[in-house]
Amino acid sequence: MAKLKTMDADAYPPEALVDEEAKYLRRQKPVEIKRRKFGKRAWRTYFRVLVISIAMIAGAGLLYVAGDFLFASPRLALLHPQQIELSGAQHVSRGAVLEIFAPDRGRSILRIPLGQRRQQLEAIPWVEHATVRRALPNRLQVEIVERTPVAFLRQATELSLVDGSGVILEKPIEGDFQFPVVTGLTAQMTAEDREQRMKMFTDFMQQIDVPRPGASAQVSEVDLSDAAGLRATLTGLPAPGSAAQGMDQGPLLVLFGDRDFQNKFRLLLDNIAQWRAAAGRVESVDLRFSREVVVNPESKTPSARKLKLASPAKTKR
Repeated sequence: MAKLKTMDADAYPPEALVDEEAKYLRRQKPVEIKRRKFGKRAWRTYFRVLVISIAMIAGAGLLYVAGDFLFASPRLALLHPQQIELSGAQHVSRGAVLEIFAPDRGRSILRIPLGQRRQQLEAIPWVEHATVRRALPNRLQVEIVERTPVAFLRQATELSLVDGSGVILEKPIEGDFQFPVVTGLTAQMTAEDREQRMKMFTDFMQQIDVPRPGASAQVSEVDLSDAAGLRATLTGLPAPGSAAQGMDQGPLLVLFGDRDFQNKFRLLLDNIAQWRAAAGRVESVDLRFSREVVVNPESKTPSARKLKLASPAKTKR
């Protein structure tokens, strides 16, 4: 029979026995849970939250009432055409402007989409820029900047106007315009193409006024059908002091190309009398070539004389 060995208490240090007793024999002290008392500070917090909530509800109610008044009140409604003030319109009719604002009749001016109405106004060909503003309580202010026409445009039998950007404008019933006639532009062309050709036209009109101020008034017609260069019909061009001064030679068709209009026009002024003396009646002149001028290049009559003369001044093609 096996003998049980007795454990010697002296074999374990006292500290180990104390730890074991604390771990297994002693009862753990319960954790005390503190309960928050419903005191004065809590009441102040709840009262503050209540006041803020009431203020927010009241503010939302006031906003609703104010919004309902602003967006639905008859005092802010656009009811009569007289409430639309129009300025800057000389060739744009008031009826065309009022038609754009027709969907806003009876609506609060605060609900009118000003940006959209401005875009619609600028879609009118005569309008270059438009500004639309609200004037409380119930008026609209419309300010228009119109386009500036620079020439008549002939398309078949129709005569209209065109500005420097190539925008075709309907000829107004009233208005006195003194412009040359432009041909070769159509509504079917792209806006960029029309703008490019009209830029060439305006450059030509400005440059020929340099050697002779007021020379642009002698331009009766400009053909822009060829993007590579313009053809201008001029009248009354004898050079000052020449023997042909004052003689009526009739219209002169000049092919200028697409650049250096100032030098080419000066060359024309300096030599037109000489060319007429050498060739007789000069109906057309081609100035597109460098260092040479072709007289009457487009004449189809058998008796017409075509002279190729050396240019006294160099011109750029």
